[in-house]
Amino acid sequence: MLDFILAPENLPFAVALVLMAMIGLVEALGLGLGAVDMDMGADAQADGDFLGWLGVGTVPLLVLIIVLLALFGLIGLTVQQVANALTGSPLSPRLAVPAALVAALPLTGAAARALARILPKDETTAVDIATLVGKRATVTVGVARRGFPAQARVRDAHGQSHYVMVEPSGDQQTVTAGETMLLVRREEGIFIGLYEGEALAPLDDRSALGRN
Repeated sequence: MLDFILAPENLPFAVALVLMAMIGLVEALGLGLGAVDMDMGADAQADGDFLGWLGVGTVPLLVLIIVLLALFGLIGLTVQQVANALTGSPLSPRLAVPAALVAALPLTGAAARALARILPKDETTAVDIATLVGKRATVTVGVARRGFPAQARVRDAHGQSHYVMVEPSGDQQTVTAGETMLLVRREEGIFIGLYEGEALAPLDDRSALGRN
């Protein structure tokens, strides 16, 4: 069997399988190729264009290359084995390589779309707005009073900025632009905060905020 795989007529398919195995091994060992941004084609849509039909954009490009190499190699060796059984010799690479490639392309697209449904999705830093409770917010526009919220900027756990409407908890308090509040709860889409001038240090633990 090894002699058949290494025959000159089958060399392109053997090389494809070796490359597939090497790339897969490097990825499995975590040696860094996956860190390269190879998700080109993420903007390609599966709406009839060649890249979308091929599956580019549905899975990472590196995965697509591995699938294509595997299918090309396996299909090519299968075609050569059938030809060898029927005629007593494998096909010329000039015939076998294009035939295997034509057969592998649509199967690669189908495999990519199937893999896209089971592979883990990219992580996102999108957060539930409720998780901003317990964070410090800095008023950016307006003057916040009880019943008169102002715009404030607050950073989530990922460092992303969110702009929310806030008002102080005290009836007589006013918080102006540049001043901060500790967000303690959310009422009807507006955050209620403790003015930074109050003793906030003991309240940094969200469990001590007394939220519902």
